[in-house]
Amino acid sequence: MEQFEQNVFDYHCTPVAGKIQVMPTKPCQTAEDLSMAYTPGVALPVRDIADNPDTARLHTCRQNLVAVVSNGTAILGLGNLGALASKPVMEGKGVLFKRFADVDVFDIELNTEDPEKIIDIVKIMELTFGGINLEDIKAPECFEIEETLIDICNIPVFHDDQHGTAIICSAGFINGLEITGKKVEDIKVVFNGAGAAGISCAKLLVSLGVKYENLAMCDSKGVIYKGRKEGMNKYKEIFALETEHRTLEDVMKGADVFIGVSQKDVVTAEMLLSMANDPMVFAMANPDPEITYELATATRDDVIMATGRSDYPNQINNVLGFPFIFRGALDVGASKISEGMKLAAARALADLARQPVPEVVKKAYNGQAFAFGREYIVPKPFDPRVIEWESVAVAKAAIEEGLATININDWEAYAASLRKRMEKFWCECTMDN
Repeated sequence: MEQFEQNVFDYHCTPVAGKIQVMPTKPCQTAEDLSMAYTPGVALPVRDIADNPDTARLHTCRQNLVAVVSNGTAILGLGNLGALASKPVMEGKGVLFKRFADVDVFDIELNTEDPEKIIDIVKIMELTFGGINLEDIKAPECFEIEETLIDICNIPVFHDDQHGTAIICSAGFINGLEITGKKVEDIKVVFNGAGAAGISCAKLLVSLGVKYENLAMCDSKGVIYKGRKEGMNKYKEIFALETEHRTLEDVMKGADVFIGVSQKDVVTAEMLLSMANDPMVFAMANPDPEITYELATATRDDVIMATGRSDYPNQINNVLGFPFIFRGALDVGASKISEGMKLAAARALADLARQPVPEVVKKAYNGQAFAFGREYIVPKPFDPRVIEWESVAVAKAAIEEGLATININDWEAYAASLRKRMEKFWCECTMDN
């Protein structure tokens, strides 16, 4: 572990501090280059944008630029460590945006916990960006911030801690149903964790057809039930159940699905044994899940097990979502990321996981073979097909819902352009492996 820690510090500190930088996309080597990049030539696109704001996407990087915004109140699993401490994570998001979808990022750390200030600052900056990725902002403030910004901004605003987890989890859920043959309207689902990710996951599963009366949600106080006063808010109230059950152990009996976004070791072997046949267990607490993979698979051989970890099958990894969702949204100039676009992303990932896995993916994972089944219900992040499957699905959904400002008529050409855009990154990946 000491060596790993040193490697991490070396990675962040050398050869230069941090993980991202700004690079020009045009030459500036001659006096003529300078005259076009700045004065007097720059006056021409300035006037063009003033006359027709839509041309900003042609003359500037705005259409490919996302702001990753945080105040550091919910950093990974570390809690409220402040805006400055969140910067390594936000730079890391920038790396993932660029590496997996060729989206440029400015990371913006805001030294305030006041939701109204965050809303005002982001709204004021809207013209700089093609989209806003909210990150590591604690609940319930994150709900208010995102909801308000979606209403007042004309560019996509997406809180990844909520929706990224929900989209990948939903993709796995769709394929879990396919494998077990269970019907979504009959499924009984239990959640442990009622923060940003838990609430968003539950909403998306309801959109997929799970009935409210078949969904039990627990938080640190126990089951969220109608009439409960302690620890409640309007977001939890949506999932308050008419029930006499009060503990996680109570609601786990006969459940088909457990989704954990809480803390380690809250699910026991006895709880797992009390679930229905072919249970799905998505234990996503990081780094230690609600029940370990080893204990779950030793307890039941019919379990479909997913975690947030990369060293076990079925990692629910947000990197499968946000880069590709923004890629599709940016490419059609979407004004928002809708529920339909999220569902399109989840279904595209589920569909992709059912396809034969190419050699390049095996190479990226030390020759390991993958095939659709209980230990492979979501694609791997290093599958180069994800961008065309997911981004195309998101772009199509935006156009169909009337949220796009740019139309795409030739989808094959668009998919080819995505492959071309990412060619350099995947060539590097292949050479590295």
